[in-house]
Amino acid sequence: VLQDALAPRAPFRASNQSTSGLFRGFFGSLIDARKHTRTGERVPNYWIVKTEPSTYSFDQLERDGTTVWDGVRNNLALKHLREMKRGDRVLVYHSGEEKAVVGLAEVAAEAYPDPKQKDPKLVVVDLKAAGRLPRPVPLAEIKQEPAFADLALVRIGRLSVAPASAEQFKRLLKMGGSK
Repeated sequence: VLQDALAPRAPFRASNQSTSGLFRGFFGSLIDARKHTRTGERVPNYWIVKTEPSTYSFDQLERDGTTVWDGVRNNLALKHLREMKRGDRVLVYHSGEEKAVVGLAEVAAEAYPDPKQKDPKLVVVDLKAAGRLPRPVPLAEIKQEPAFADLALVRIGRLSVAPASAEQFKRLLKMGGSK
């Protein structure tokens, strides 16, 4: 699971439609250098999403295969949803009693307006199940590791969608028993 989780996905083709030409021209090479490999493949982002298992559990995501990840209202979490790209890897965290990272998913569709809401600021993404971790990684264990001191899951406990660095993501997978 670990090697698959960190493997690059299909090439990403940047578009100038959403960015001004001046900005793109001045900053484009810096942006592209960070987000693409030498072969032009997009470097994936890594995320952690939180869910209350009594509302929607990772078991349900595995049964469904793919789901619309909705119900996000926090502005920062919505910003993170908008930044998610197809192929990005996502760790699923169970809040409530369990408080543990339990599974792996992948962004199947980028952010689009929430079809159940009238507010255009509310967006959703589609997530596809990619496998359960062999062992849940409890929040208490995560908090003991200095490498996670700046992880939003630790710093901003109520944030439901948060980024993780590639190193943090890889370490969480390893802690969960993935090879």
